Amino acid sequence: MEHCRCREIEGKLSHDHKGRAVSSVPGFSFVPGPVIVGAGPSGLATAACLKEKGVESVVLERSDCIASLWQRKTYDRLRLHLPRRFCELPLMGFPRDFPEYPDKGEFIEYLESYARRFGICPRFEETVEHAEYDALLGLWRVRSMSSKGEERGARTRTYLCRWLVVATGENAEAVVPEIEGMEGFGEVIKHTSLYRSGKEFEGKRVLVLGCGNSGMEVCLDLCNHNAMPSLVVRDTVHVLPREMLGWSTFGLSMWLLKWLPMHLVDRFLLLMSWLILGDTARFGLNRPKLGPLQLKNLNGKTPVLDVGTLAKIKSGAIKIRPGIRRLRHHSVEFADGRIERFDAIILATGYKSIVPHWLKEGKMFSEEDGLPRQPFPNGWKGGNGLYAVGFTKRGLLGASADARKIAEDIGREMARNPSLQQPSSSPLLIS
Repeated sequence: MEHCRCREIEGKLSHDHKGRAVSSVPGFSFVPGPVIVGAGPSGLATAACLKEKGVESVVLERSDCIASLWQRKTYDRLRLHLPRRFCELPLMGFPRDFPEYPDKGEFIEYLESYARRFGICPRFEETVEHAEYDALLGLWRVRSMSSKGEERGARTRTYLCRWLVVATGENAEAVVPEIEGMEGFGEVIKHTSLYRSGKEFEGKRVLVLGCGNSGMEVCLDLCNHNAMPSLVVRDTVHVLPREMLGWSTFGLSMWLLKWLPMHLVDRFLLLMSWLILGDTARFGLNRPKLGPLQLKNLNGKTPVLDVGTLAKIKSGAIKIRPGIRRLRHHSVEFADGRIERFDAIILATGYKSIVPHWLKEGKMFSEEDGLPRQPFPNGWKGGNGLYAVGFTKRGLLGASADARKIAEDIGREMARNPSLQQPSSSPLLIS
């Protein structure tokens, strides 16, 4: 049946390849502008930049809200780790009365205001299951499944578009490692995507696996709620103060890089960190051989910006532990042979991209990690009108840069070919 409908729409489109007067075919929607998959900050930024160029888009979002990672999968105490000026989306800054480091609620408020200002109305609860370029039509086929009205059965729709923007980001799905003995541990094991507050762990011994920014901050939150956390540190890690010399560490780094090579800036950052924080190796936090900026530039590994966790480690309130060998009943055996009892394990093990699960193309995105094969700054554009936004490993700054480039590229193509200009009434010609 699907094959027949595809043949039917191919025939109708072949009579008007410019897509200006396409007949209605049930289950198909022709989108003259781009389809954007994902309504997080990256998708919103791209939709806004496109709208500024006069280009309407359709935004598909599998959740029931914008920025679902922030709204549904983050802990209560979360704040932006960088000053707000480095986290603004294009064309609209944060309100002036916001703090330098907005919290979770303030950032969500900003994103909702952003969507309202630019009239971005995503199609919620539409999960893209398959997207593939149709060389015969010269269009992308994007098949989504709507979970709205499940009592009437799921609804499938196929969008046809000239441009496809992948904005699902690097953090689409939680990474849950397989650890020997997990099924017999007998206590709570949860990913940080399910962690909200240390309040539920008051008085309990909690092991946190993962020493990035999330792991460090969860440990601090547990301490503040009178839990007894231990942190698994399996690898080297750079811990930097959030601010130096009255500047944010990130802002100071960006300014210094204008004048000095990266390795010299790294030396400065490490010297200042030693003066402010001391020798972190004394507390079990050994630093990598490469400097923090060089390491970030090479493999995307972000240094930890300390917001108070290191003081708790120094005082002994947070214990440092080596890698896990296996889990036992109510206890953990570590790589050094030590066995300790714990009441819960929090997995601060990050997220991954799942783009290859639904996007069927073999050139732009790697099958291994779901990220663009081309490194920054060249990973934003593929072939046949395919784009990626938010995969730079450079946070909101990288996503904003991608969004601007994508909008400019599509805008130029429309300017060269006026027949591609879409009606202002609606981006959908087939409903």
